[in-house]
Amino acid sequence: MQCLTIIEKGGSYMIGRQVILTNKAFTLQELEQFMQEYWDKEQYGNFMIGKPTKASVEEYILLPATHRFLIIVYPRAKGGFFNKDNKVILSTADTPEGAQIAVAEYFPTRGPLTKLLQTGSVLSAEKERKGPAEEILQAYAAHMRDILQKNNLLK
Repeated sequence: MQCLTIIEKGGSYMIGRQVILTNKAFTLQELEQFMQEYWDKEQYGNFMIGKPTKASVEEYILLPATHRFLIIVYPRAKGGFFNKDNKVILSTADTPEGAQIAVAEYFPTRGPLTKLLQTGSVLSAEKERKGPAEEILQAYAAHMRDILQKNNLLK
């Protein structure tokens, strides 16, 4: 059970969202800098900071997923009623056409995500979100968890 393993390792699982608990509070800029240094761009593609839609209130780190979806990555520091821990959150988000064009140049051309990225174009949006987009989210979350662990940043 992948979901049980994730929870046992100090995170939470739900379709479309991965929460990784950390022992350090990151700002978005610090997380982006960390990813610039440790993210495997050859295998997992590049990323950018931006708003997934014009209506978005805040900026996120944007990673490509499928033609209809992207993955947003953002930190949350502990504090308040809902944030009891520092965390990095990866979540599936709709890709508006403008963001889709901007993010398209970051798709990896080889590696573990290439086949998954190609399958998304033939599915319904719901099947795409629960299928290829979810698999890509899981791959990104596993890589994020790995680089955080290698730098002793997991809680």
